[in-house]
Amino acid sequence: MNPPKLCRHFEFTEIQIATENFHDSLIIGSGGFGKVYKGNVIHGSSLVAAAIKRLDAMSNQGATEFWAEVEMLSMLRHCNLVSLMGYCNYEKEKILVYEYMSNGTLDDHLHKHHTPLSWLQRLNICIGAGRGLHYLHTGTGIESGVIHRDVKSSNILLHESWAAKISDFGLSKIGPTNQPSTYVNTHVKGSFGYFDPNYFSTGKLTRKSDVYAFGVVLLEVLCRKRAVDRSLDEEQWGLVTWVQDSIKEGNLKHIIDSNIRREISPKCLKEFVRIAERCLHNSPKQRPTMAEVLFSLESLVVIQEKFNNSLQAAGNTTIFGRMVDMLPFSLNGENTVQGDSKLSSNSKGDKRLADYTVCVDNNMFPEMKEIYADSQCPSPGLKEFGFDDLKKATREFSPKRLLGEGGFGNVFLGWVEPKTLAPTKHGDGIAVVVKRSNHGSRQAYVEWLFKVNFIGELAHPNILRLLGNCKHERELLLVYEYMPNKTFDHFLFTDGPDILEPLSWGTRLLIMIGVASGLTYLHSTNLILRDLKSSKILLDKDFNAKLGGFGLARCGPETGETHVSTRVMGTMGFAAPEYIATGHLSMKCDIYSFGVVLWESMSGRRAFDCKLPGRKQRIVDWATDQVKSNRRRLKKIMDPRLKHNYPQQGASEYAALAFKCISNNPKDRPSSEEVLQSLKRIYALHK
Repeated sequence: MNPPKLCRHFEFTEIQIATENFHDSLIIGSGGFGKVYKGNVIHGSSLVAAAIKRLDAMSNQGATEFWAEVEMLSMLRHCNLVSLMGYCNYEKEKILVYEYMSNGTLDDHLHKHHTPLSWLQRLNICIGAGRGLHYLHTGTGIESGVIHRDVKSSNILLHESWAAKISDFGLSKIGPTNQPSTYVNTHVKGSFGYFDPNYFSTGKLTRKSDVYAFGVVLLEVLCRKRAVDRSLDEEQWGLVTWVQDSIKEGNLKHIIDSNIRREISPKCLKEFVRIAERCLHNSPKQRPTMAEVLFSLESLVVIQEKFNNSLQAAGNTTIFGRMVDMLPFSLNGENTVQGDSKLSSNSKGDKRLADYTVCVDNNMFPEMKEIYADSQCPSPGLKEFGFDDLKKATREFSPKRLLGEGGFGNVFLGWVEPKTLAPTKHGDGIAVVVKRSNHGSRQAYVEWLFKVNFIGELAHPNILRLLGNCKHERELLLVYEYMPNKTFDHFLFTDGPDILEPLSWGTRLLIMIGVASGLTYLHSTNLILRDLKSSKILLDKDFNAKLGGFGLARCGPETGETHVSTRVMGTMGFAAPEYIATGHLSMKCDIYSFGVVLWESMSGRRAFDCKLPGRKQRIVDWATDQVKSNRRRLKKIMDPRLKHNYPQQGASEYAALAFKCISNNPKDRPSSEEVLQSLKRIYALHK
């Protein structure tokens, strides 16, 4: 077997020196593979600490797992995966050299050292591990995704900053990324307590097997019990079974680690258990993807931090215990209901946490219904609409007023008074867009709250204006200004009987200038749009561009250029390569997406078209092949509907700008302000 090129081969003498000939005083751990030593090795031009794993001759793991680990980690790079610095293959010696993780394993801190980890620390550790796992499943940049197959707390290592990293890829398998349910036939391997029951019984391995094991880790973090705990009754050695039985007996609050029991927000606890429930569903198809798990966990951090801040402001820390005690976790007596849970309220109309319902399907835990707490802090400039007023404005959310559907929910056309925004009859006053969340949408509340509290503060002529909001019981609504010319992609790609008059070169330039102006403003507020694409560019009656669709937007650091580690979400064809590969997000990711939009506006082709063959599918590859080899081919990529009605020099500079925006190295991409100034110069050529 030829060793991977990206991985350094250490000489055995180097390993002997680093470990003082494998002295027992340097042992920092041991496992099925063998002993792990701490030692100092040369890495690049520096002497750095490393974790050196030596295969035990008596180990049941051998050459297959060794080379699997070397090959796998040589291909993978992510901030939430442990880095493989190199390996040593000398006679019968097989040794792996990793970056040293000074805080050891999550298993150690939970079950051996009993480290006092706060609830927020535990949540962030889960999120870090989840990001690494999500990257393996979908964002590796190789042709197939990776199934870890041995996710457990002892394979989650902790950096000195407590950042979590996934380790141990000896059992990992490669599987198709575009077929989540496709499985790999293989011998069943893994760790007891974390086995996916479906994998164990059928030998069919999917990425959902990793999701199941991650659900067990979630329970470990919450309960501080091992996946297999022999201190429990024999029939309850499995943590999952013990938690399941405890919930049925109404004892959920008693299985929470006593060190954090008084810290957890009731809503955060309920949603955390709901996530674990879904991960541990008996049917793999019913389990969420890691992307869904990550979104839910990240939203819990927001909920918990807000809860902590409210308590700190109130100066009353004892409320933690009282609120946990109030949780309706008993499934006996009057709190037990059949079918859908009933919502209760007191005489003042305060919302109570919903009771559990007893499930009779294959779920591991009882189903939970959530009522969102009154945690809204609306922007002062936003109008708080009454739900009845919005019903009236949209004719009871009539299907005839339905404009479309999105990730947040259904979108309706409404009519209101220009000044008071009071509801009016159809055609009277001004048109508005009313977005109504889907009742079952997992992202609805967090997205709604973000838009109300942050997007509502934005004021710029090239940013879609949020006029107001409404929160009524479980109803969440947003009211925007109406854009009669719909979206930019509507004019670029609509064909058939609905084909529209093609936009002129000058109009396209002005639209792009508007986008650049809006993006410059967003970046000045440290907001990263993260999903910039032609369908998120809205056009008013005069074809002025306004950016919308902030569902995936994230606040960046004050420096702007520093990458923000985050879950990978976006749209195929528009996402920056470093974002897909590492999960790191920066403002330069928006610039890459803008470069793709520039190519779309120039060529009239979609960012990604699966109907086309090979490199023609991605507009970036196609444009690169067409223009980079011969600048004279520029005419071949111009939208034929323009009929050569554009200045040659302007088109050439436009293409050059697009190429800069899609540079592989983020540092080579211009800033949004530089893009804006370049577009203005190109427009001057048109004039």
